[in-house]
Amino acid sequence: MVELVKEHTETSRQILAQHAHGTVVSLQLCVKHKQPMRQVSSVRAIANRGLDGDRHAMPDSSRQVLLLEQETCLEYDFPIGAIRENITTRGIDLMGLPKQTRLQIGDAILELTKECEPCSMVDDVRMGLRQELQHKRGMLARVVRGGEINIGSKITILDS
Repeated sequence: MVELVKEHTETSRQILAQHAHGTVVSLQLCVKHKQPMRQVSSVRAIANRGLDGDRHAMPDSSRQVLLLEQETCLEYDFPIGAIRENITTRGIDLMGLPKQTRLQIGDAILELTKECEPCSMVDDVRMGLRQELQHKRGMLARVVRGGEINIGSKITILDS
């Protein structure tokens, strides 16, 4: 059995630096409880708070922003935003990154805090999806440095 290493060595950091770039393909805000996510073309990330206009933006929270890979949406056949992610990415293996990894997204810097566990509302999208998305729902993050994030913004791994 192969065991995944969650702490980077100097060599793995070099490899990540060369091959760990992604792109923002969609941005969504949760403006009201149990309401559809609102798609936006840009958003302002606020340091130690979250995304401007999102109801989950709270100081000192480890759940300020939810990032999800577009590849997961395609693999499990559900629309972008359906499982309430804020930032949908392409080309970066978010689930393979350890917590405390910092990502520069547009002008902002986010730090991954933990994996997002699928909740019961995921089954509202499609029955059984909650179970299918175990360890694949995305990564939660906090905003370390505020700034503008746009659709098309480059995502770069800074460190962990």
